[in-house]
Amino acid sequence: MNNKPSQILIHIAGCGLFLLLPFLFSPDRQQGFSSVIKNPGYYSDLLRYVMMLLFFYLNYYFLIPRFYFSEKYLIYFLLVLGCFFVISYIPQLVDLNRGERFPLPPRPMNPINPIDPINPMPHRLIGRRRPGGDFFSMRQNISLFLAIFFFSLMLRISNRWRRVEKEKVDRELSYLKAQINPHFLFNTLNSIYALAINKSDDTATAVVKLSGMMRYVLSDVTQEYVPLEKEINYIRDYIELQELRFGESMQLNFVVEGDLYGKKIAPLILIAFVENAFKYGVNAEEESLITIAVNVINTVLTMEIYNHKVKRDGNMDSQHGLGIANTKNRLELLYPSKHILEIKNTEKDFTVLLTLNL
Repeated sequence: MNNKPSQILIHIAGCGLFLLLPFLFSPDRQQGFSSVIKNPGYYSDLLRYVMMLLFFYLNYYFLIPRFYFSEKYLIYFLLVLGCFFVISYIPQLVDLNRGERFPLPPRPMNPINPIDPINPMPHRLIGRRRPGGDFFSMRQNISLFLAIFFFSLMLRISNRWRRVEKEKVDRELSYLKAQINPHFLFNTLNSIYALAINKSDDTATAVVKLSGMMRYVLSDVTQEYVPLEKEINYIRDYIELQELRFGESMQLNFVVEGDLYGKKIAPLILIAFVENAFKYGVNAEEESLITIAVNVINTVLTMEIYNHKVKRDGNMDSQHGLGIANTKNRLELLYPSKHILEIKNTEKDFTVLLTLNL
């Protein structure tokens, strides 16, 4: 249970509806509210429902975490049994004291025989439980208590399971994010190294772009979600860095369409596919073709990447697996039912089509 305002309002509404049940099931309800509150049985029932409600929160917040989750099952069930007897006994005390709080009215005189007054059923006793109805009352009490007991237990166990699953996902995401930084540095430094080897005048520009990209990685990757504009700008900087490296040997088409403003995305969730296109689609000795198209319509982002394969060294295959596998895992964790990833890998071409509901 969360302490968010919406959750608090749900609790208040639920408690209010639950405490209305004694009134709704009162036999005097059709005669009006005043008739219900004049019936002493209403107050014992209301007290029982209040105690059931208190038991729900006691069980959820204290008994289950303290004893059930600690595997102290005997103590836990003894305490629950004790709560049941308390809830059953105290309202009975109210029933026993009805006569003192609501004395019977004087019996009307019989006009025919004044010595033998009329003894009708007092109106305030209409709707009370008869002695023969005690067994039904006990069954009703047990059923209601068991329903509240199992509901609070199942709800607490379910919430705990969801929290454990969330912590597991968070740990896995932290592990995957920890892999991003060295992978990013490995690929980017390779690009700058190639420029330095060729003594390119663009080396200084590449270092400046790298510093901007590093700033994004170090400051924003720690967040769960970042503005979509920042993520696209990061990709744009990476592409410009590759253009400095490969120059005219690469034919590149990079298009971004749609409204990026106000939308957020998991950081570095797209870059692995872009890196893969440059890694396997660019060679300084061959003509290379890469197409990257990003389109945003409402809250749906579509990214399509195509590259023509070029000859690469065999030792690059292991690095390919790291980035793509990492991104697939993050997509499954962060967007489990909000993404469609299609990868088409042939001998000559590599195509990625990602549809992501932001």
